[in-house]
Amino acid sequence: MITNEMVLWLAVPAAMMSIFLVVRHTRAEEETGRAELIRSAVVGRHAAPLAALVVAVIANAAVAVLTTLAMMSGGLAVADSLAVGVGIGMTGLAFAGVATVTAQLTEHARSASSLAMTVVGAAFLLRAIGDAAEPGGSLVSWFSPLAWVQQTRPFVDLRWWPLLLAVAVVLGCVAIAYALSGRRDVGAGLLPARLGRAEAPASLSTPFGLAFRQQRASVIGWAIGLFIFAAASGSLSDSVTEAVAENPDMGEVFAANGKDPTDGFYATMALFFALLIAAFAVSSVLRLRSEERTGHAEAVLATAVSRGRWITAWLTFTVLASTFLLAVSGLGVGLGAVGGAAGAGVIGEVTVATLAFLPAELVVIGVAAALFGIRPGWSVWVWLLVGYAFFFGMFGALLDLPGLVADISPFSHLTVMPLKGLDAVPLIALAAIGVALLTAGRTTFQHRDLDLP
Repeated sequence: MITNEMVLWLAVPAAMMSIFLVVRHTRAEEETGRAELIRSAVVGRHAAPLAALVVAVIANAAVAVLTTLAMMSGGLAVADSLAVGVGIGMTGLAFAGVATVTAQLTEHARSASSLAMTVVGAAFLLRAIGDAAEPGGSLVSWFSPLAWVQQTRPFVDLRWWPLLLAVAVVLGCVAIAYALSGRRDVGAGLLPARLGRAEAPASLSTPFGLAFRQQRASVIGWAIGLFIFAAASGSLSDSVTEAVAENPDMGEVFAANGKDPTDGFYATMALFFALLIAAFAVSSVLRLRSEERTGHAEAVLATAVSRGRWITAWLTFTVLASTFLLAVSGLGVGLGAVGGAAGAGVIGEVTVATLAFLPAELVVIGVAAALFGIRPGWSVWVWLLVGYAFFFGMFGALLDLPGLVADISPFSHLTVMPLKGLDAVPLIALAAIGVALLTAGRTTFQHRDLDLP
C-alpha cells in the first residue's frame, strides 16, 4: 500500500525541494550579483553548481534516512524500507540534476524553477499514462523518474537496479550542465531573453498590476500542472471502494476525511491539493523578501506608493491566486471523476470542498506575512508549518497520533465531505485568524527598516 499509493506523494515533494535548492544556490545567486562577487575571488566556474548539488545530496540523504526510519518504526522489513527511502532520495537527486541544467538556460531563477517543475509535471503524466495502460507500469512508465522507486518492487520482489537509472540521470544532467555553463557569461542564460515593450502598459501603474505581472507565469504554470494532476487523480475515484476492500490501511486514511470511502477520497484529494497550493502561497509571499533584498521594493516605495499599499496589493494577489488554484484543482478532480463513473454533480461538490480550505490558506499566508513584517529572514520558517501540515494531514491517520498534535495544522479543523457536514464555525474562526495575521504583517512591515536580514 505504501509503495503503490503513498510513495508518489513523497517523491514529488522531494523533487520540488531539490529543484528549489539547486536553483536557489545557482541561478538565484547569479541574478542577485552575489555569484559574480564570489567568482571574482579564486573560485572555479563550476564551484557553485557543485556546492548546490552537495547540498541537494545532503538534503535527500536526510529524506532517505528519515523515511527509512519511519517505515522501520512501523515494523516493516529493513531492506525494503531502505529501498523506499533511497528511492525517494534518488528521485529528488534526479530532479536536482534537471534543475542544474535549467539553471543554465534562463537568466531568472523563477524561470529556471518553472522549467524544472514542467519536467516534474511531464514525469507525473508519463507515469500516470504508463501505469494506467498496464498493471505494474508499462514501457511508458519507465521514462518517468517518479516511477523508478516503485519499480524496485519493495515488499514484493525487491530489486535495486532501477535506481541506477536515477544515478545515470544525475550524472548525465551534471555533465550537460557543466558543458553548458562554459558556453555562457555569468548572469546570462543560453536562451535569449525577450525584449520588453518600449512603453509599460497602464496595468503596471498600480502595485497590484505589478504583482500580477511578476507572478502571472508562475500562476499559469501551477494551474496547468495542478489541473492535469487533479484530473488524473480524480479518474481513480471509481476504483476507491474496491481498493479499500482490498486494503484496510487505505480505508483508514480515507475514513479520517469522510465516512463513505468515495467521500473520503474526494476529501483527501481536496486536502492534498490545498497543501500543494499552500506551498505556492508561501513562495508568493516570500517573493516580498526577494523584492526587498534585491532593491526592487525600495525603487517602488521611492515613488508615491506607500508601504501599506504595496504589501496589501501583493498579499491580495496571493490570496486571489490561491483561490483560483483551489478552484482549478477541485474542478480537475471533479472532471476526472466524471470521466470515470461519477455523476456530473460531483464537479460542483468537489470544487466547493476544495475551496473550503481557503481559510486555512489564509492562515498560512498570514503567518508568512507576519514573519516577513517582523523580519524578512524569519519568513522562511513558515515552511515548517507547511511541512508539518502535509505530514500530519496525509499520514496522521496511519500513525494514530493524538488529536492535539494534528490540531496544530490549520488544515486539520475542516471536514469538507460530504458538504452537508461542512461546519461554518471553523471556517469563520480560521478566516478571522488569517485576516488578523495579514493585518499584523502589514502593520509590522510599515514600522520596520527596509533591508533587514
